[in-house]
Amino acid sequence: MYQYKTTLSSIEELEKLYTALNWNQIGLTRDELNQMVAGSWYSIFVYREGHLIGTGRIISDGVITGLICGVGVLPLYQGQGVGKKIIKKLVNECEKNRIFPQLMCDKLLISFYESIGFKEFTVGMNYSIKR
Repeated sequence: MYQYKTTLSSIEELEKLYTALNWNQIGLTRDELNQMVAGSWYSIFVYREGHLIGTGRIISDGVITGLICGVGVLPLYQGQGVGKKIIKKLVNECEKNRIFPQLMCDKLLISFYESIGFKEFTVGMNYSIKR
């Protein structure tokens, strides 16, 4: 049913997914999206019938901390356990490498992440820049 891969078939698919999730308000180019994926320590891409429907990444130093980011699933497939499986695969990769998985999320998602074992521990901050 769902295929979980560590490689992306095409950057155009990721561009479409980011657009569908309304994640590309800053206008990332395909080259920038490609650089983002290449610069990640570990990535997951979820396919259904050959189409990219979800993703998640870890940014890490490879030693202590792994920041889980870019976790998203197309709305049509939300609520079916795809997002939880993405997170579990990302956490498993961290555990395998003795890296502490961490993430920042919107307040509305706290209960989702708590339901899979995360605990709130800090306040996130953001510094806006012009791009």
